[in-house]
Amino acid sequence: MKSAIHLFILLFVFGQSYAFAQKKSSGYSPEVPKPTLLEISYGTHERNILDFWRAESDSPTPVAFVIHGGGWKGGSKERLDRFADPNALLEAGISVVAINYRYVTSTEKPPVKAPLHDAARALQFVRSKAKAWNLDKKRIGAAGGSAGACSSLWLAFHDDLADPKSKDPVARESSRLSCAAVTGAQTTLDPKQMVEWTPNSRYGGHAFGLGSFADFLKQREKILPWIGEYSPYALVTKDDPPVYLTYRTPPAIGKNQKDPTHTSNFGVKLLEHCKSKGVACELFYPGLPNVKHENPTAFLISQLKRK
Repeated sequence: MKSAIHLFILLFVFGQSYAFAQKKSSGYSPEVPKPTLLEISYGTHERNILDFWRAESDSPTPVAFVIHGGGWKGGSKERLDRFADPNALLEAGISVVAINYRYVTSTEKPPVKAPLHDAARALQFVRSKAKAWNLDKKRIGAAGGSAGACSSLWLAFHDDLADPKSKDPVARESSRLSCAAVTGAQTTLDPKQMVEWTPNSRYGGHAFGLGSFADFLKQREKILPWIGEYSPYALVTKDDPPVYLTYRTPPAIGKNQKDPTHTSNFGVKLLEHCKSKGVACELFYPGLPNVKHENPTAFLISQLKRK
């Protein structure tokens, strides 16, 4: 009898521990539904993984492609609900993908190439699963915060990385987006622009393997080709998709900011630039009049559900 009781207790404890481990391994808040597919590899690195939520639909669904923040040095896909509302997206018939990627601590040169090209690879991988996952390749919009927002804008503005002649079917897929809706985005990685817009800027040098912001500014001329390739602002052309930018505080161009890394000065200047190029751009910050969409999710739904 005692043996049976002991066995029951062991099984109960094991079951509770397993359930806790499973819950801990997913890492999502209780508000986020369980992914349809968890920890799917899209590349060879251990951080080349993504989670997928399939929206119920008889026809192929649009996709919200979410890239977490963390300065490209930390963070994880489990931050999904900080940048978009998965429940609202799924209810609207939009499937959801959240990705991890290599950090800037990788051996890539410049370091920022790793997270940006991983994001592109993940996007191409998702497109390669269109038939299996019931997805519409032509309607994929990105969302993300901070560094993930910068990555999303880079995807939105960069030329297509598809290689039609590649032996790898994933590499043959497009890396282009149909829209992007981002939070607290760094819209430029050019230190000269940063200090002109926000004098106390301090972010970005790590993207190019540089330490202090002073060194970043000093080395600018040497790394201009990298800035031209990896700064979203430098890549904007008239054929780019619509983007949405949201920030927590109003702008003050040319003045120090409490949070210069996520200042809406970034948004104001990208908005001006996009308008000059004929690219649709929507900006939100507290106090702004005539707001069309109050958050990234609303913008994504409006764009991705458009016929």
